[in-house]
Amino acid sequence: MSRSSPAGEPPTAPPLCVGAGRAVVTGGAGFIGSHLVEHLLDEGFAVVVVDDLSTGCLDNLRSVRDHDRLEVVVASVGDERVARAAFAETDVVFHLAGAVGVQRLARAPLEVMQANLRASEVALEVAADLRVPVLFTSSSEVYGEGAVPFFEHAAVMPGATEGLRGGYACAKAMSEWLACAQAQRAGLPVVVARLFNTVGPRQRGDYGMVLPRLVRQALQGEPLTVYGSGQQTRCFAHVQDVARALADLARSRSLPGRVVNVGSAVETPVAELAALVVAVTGSRAPIQRVPYEQVFPEGFADPPRRVPALDRLFAANGWVPTAPLRSVVEDVVAYERAATGSPGAVIPAASPAS
Repeated sequence: MSRSSPAGEPPTAPPLCVGAGRAVVTGGAGFIGSHLVEHLLDEGFAVVVVDDLSTGCLDNLRSVRDHDRLEVVVASVGDERVARAAFAETDVVFHLAGAVGVQRLARAPLEVMQANLRASEVALEVAADLRVPVLFTSSSEVYGEGAVPFFEHAAVMPGATEGLRGGYACAKAMSEWLACAQAQRAGLPVVVARLFNTVGPRQRGDYGMVLPRLVRQALQGEPLTVYGSGQQTRCFAHVQDVARALADLARSRSLPGRVVNVGSAVETPVAELAALVVAVTGSRAPIQRVPYEQVFPEGFADPPRRVPALDRLFAANGWVPTAPLRSVVEDVVAYERAATGSPGAVIPAASPAS
């Protein structure tokens, strides 16, 4: 029986997981998923990765691929048979699988929305049937045009149905509602983590992720492209902090059935991020402003600010991500240099910024 809680607070509930056990990470070969897998293995978990490699890659798991407590299943969690086999005898599921990236959404909105909804629907239904607790990752996109900072209890405002970006946000929000509905119907222990801008080694820039794209441009001596005015702000959290936060949330006794923002609350304009990348790489490549309409379809909006309220995260974990942005950029630069075999900065002839 749970102990009583102060008025207005949910009753204390068992955590999703206690100590080390068997964990499933869907999307575990992806950018965030692979870091979470490493963290869980370090904590003593046996880990099963389920990933169809549509956006992830096995090379992300290179550092642990021979680990005796790691199993990798190359398949989609949207296949119910795959999900049931993986979730059986499991202590906790971390559901990260999903199509990501604004560029991918702009190119194939229907496929992105359908894939995300299908994976979430199947994973949650199977977990509820098997009574396996779930740490479900959602996105800050669900806040859409809401007031900043974003609080978890606020109504989501993903935008007009004619807007492509709003469709992605609605798919994520619908997945959250499915999670809460399964919690109510089947008593599924579930925590929803809304991830903000997560950055770090292994992130790919080909789906619209800003930091790896800027770093690769700088190292190749190409202009660093900043969309719009560059004054739009984002809050960047180191992926290792995010992985630790997700694992810690699964142990919280106050959160099952609730939504929690996960990220940093330090705002940085994108133009400032580009300047920092130039400074860290030592490149003299110019920074170019590119109008949105040259990059995205008509009506594809880019929110001017994305700032999370982190009160719930701090209350649950006792800490929030605080890695300085410069150190994150340095980690990404070091990773990209190692991946491309480039030991130093690429410094072309000086060129004025546009």
